[in-house]
Amino acid sequence: MQYVSTRGQAAPQSFSEILLGGLAPDGGLYLPAQYPQISGAELDAWRKLPYADLALQVLKKFATDIPEADLHALTRKTYTADVYRNVRAGEDAAQITPLRVLEEKNGTELILQALSNGPTLAFKDMAMQLLGHLFEYTLAKQDAELNIFGATSGDTGSAAEYAMRGKKGIRVFMLSPHKKMSAFQTAQMFSLQDPNIFNIAVEGVFDDCQDMVKAVSNDLEYKTRQKIGTVNSINWARVVAQVVYYIRGYLSATTSNEQKVSFTVPSGNFGNICAGHIARMMGVPIDKLVAATNENDVLDEFFRTGVYRVRKSAETYHTTSPSMDISKASNFERFIYDLLDRDGDRVRALFSKVEADGGFDLSGNPGSDGDEFKKIVQYGFLSGKSIHQDRLQTIRDVQAQYGVTIDTHTADGVKVAREYLTPGIPMIVLETALPAKFNETIQEALGRDAERPAGFENIESLPQRFDVMAPDLAQIKTYIARHTGL
Repeated sequence: MQYVSTRGQAAPQSFSEILLGGLAPDGGLYLPAQYPQISGAELDAWRKLPYADLALQVLKKFATDIPEADLHALTRKTYTADVYRNVRAGEDAAQITPLRVLEEKNGTELILQALSNGPTLAFKDMAMQLLGHLFEYTLAKQDAELNIFGATSGDTGSAAEYAMRGKKGIRVFMLSPHKKMSAFQTAQMFSLQDPNIFNIAVEGVFDDCQDMVKAVSNDLEYKTRQKIGTVNSINWARVVAQVVYYIRGYLSATTSNEQKVSFTVPSGNFGNICAGHIARMMGVPIDKLVAATNENDVLDEFFRTGVYRVRKSAETYHTTSPSMDISKASNFERFIYDLLDRDGDRVRALFSKVEADGGFDLSGNPGSDGDEFKKIVQYGFLSGKSIHQDRLQTIRDVQAQYGVTIDTHTADGVKVAREYLTPGIPMIVLETALPAKFNETIQEALGRDAERPAGFENIESLPQRFDVMAPDLAQIKTYIARHTGL
């Protein structure tokens, strides 16, 4: 399996060659040269597999340069009930991503897929735990070290740090927007005292953080000298690990391959729903992929109009679903590459226009950059938007009707999913996090605290270690070099 850049000017690479890096040398994102296909016979054979064995079957289609026995050891180490133990009452930890039917009436089903049972109570653990093991495995083979440089709007940071803490040959430098995450999210990251973890609170918004990560990835001399890698969803291994739970969700919600399901995905950086797009391209019978946004509705605007219009920092809302407070979706480029029939030159031109003019227009209207918006339907994408009052009402409603407390991002997903329920096609909402991570809003919605899994009772009171810095790329580079000694 070879990987190519969405901008068409980088040499093909193997899975192991792109694993430790981030952007391709031409500034694009890596994708397989062709998507591997899943046959009906394979889906039938996979229905009863444990999650770790299903992950092996999917990963070996993409990581063809890693021995199958080694991959199997990594997936079995990653996906165990001991790691994914923070389950709700009535859920089976051994299933890793159990389904819960919330609503079944008039031929429609609304289902919640639990993805937040891992060590940091967020869906990011599903990929990040595997990534930590893959990094350690690959670095040991090469007798090398890696300095991870990432950005987080909330959950990626803690998931990465918990996955990488104590890992030999790895340091983590994580940017986050200062005072713009929940108290729980902040404490999860900043309370870590491991010497290989460095938290940098940036006086700005998430997009400022993400822009600096991309700038470092594009500085090939600095990136090479400092041995920089990334754990953000621009890293292909993150995305392919997420493909697994779409397949598990499909198989768990159906009994035959003639049936279809739809997924609604709370969306900010487009990495999570991009994995669903890839599963669909591989042949999984997915009907619709519904992107649910919050007030930062760049993706909803595109899927309604064909116009991709990035917001400026001052136009990015600070919301009660903060992990989606993103106005420049870095993974969106992967989908646009497929939408444009894998024309790297056009992708490069359009995303250069994003940097220069703040967006592009594929609506087909006079003066637009193209007319590909009419092709969106063949990829099954829909979208919707949820605001603060919507998520409060959805949290109250789901609690009252089903006795389940959901977090703010999952509430955005449920609100939008209800707009697209179709008889005969189950709608699976991907859970984003456990509600304890956003207790302030749970208190506002329900008048009480969210339940916390054991071990997280007083996390906000733990000592915190972090540095506050301006969104100054030169200053950040100096900081990294000082702590690596390279």
